[in-house]
Amino acid sequence: MVSNKMNAQKLAYEYIRESMLNGTYKGGMKLVEERLADEIGVSRTPIREAIKRLEQEGLIKNKHIYNPTAQDLIYIYEMRIVLESFAANRAAKNMTAEKVKELENTIQKSRDSLMEGQSKNIYNANQRFHELIINECQNPIMIERLEQAQTIFYLFSLRLDIYSRPHIIDEHEEIYKAIKNKNEQLAGELMSKHLYKDMNFTLEIIGRNGQF
Repeated sequence: MVSNKMNAQKLAYEYIRESMLNGTYKGGMKLVEERLADEIGVSRTPIREAIKRLEQEGLIKNKHIYNPTAQDLIYIYEMRIVLESFAANRAAKNMTAEKVKELENTIQKSRDSLMEGQSKNIYNANQRFHELIINECQNPIMIERLEQAQTIFYLFSLRLDIYSRPHIIDEHEEIYKAIKNKNEQLAGELMSKHLYKDMNFTLEIIGRNGQF
């Protein structure tokens, strides 16, 4: 059994989170502390702390893995559309040349990963693209809300294969160019359209599959 307290907490958190992300632990599943402690090889205390942290991230509710409805996802997308459009507007105004270059690099990484068929790498590049823009809103409350939304999407994005949507990388490039050219209004409008398309595509997949 893992003895170091911090190592045990980290191990429990990463094990549970990864099991959720890879689909081993399904949405709606109840997390039982004793069973998890035996499975991971730690005491129940780090399990409780890991569950508490995952609850703060919005991935667990009442010791059950969060399993959002289609309506829940609509609410989350609506929040993202409003806040990330504002963030894209701010990015066009304030983003440094160094960050603009990093934004461009995420697009190239997405294209390379698409050619290699690396879905997880596409997700990581996509997440970094949005993180760079979100941080430009320079509003800690907004950033916290959006980071929580991103974490929830992380749980379902690969499972739903959201990034198979056509033109998603091209849309990122259009947003990047608007930010690079300091076109604040266009950057916000393009981000709004981009997220609306994401939302509609996600709902289409859910409707087609009948479930997550």
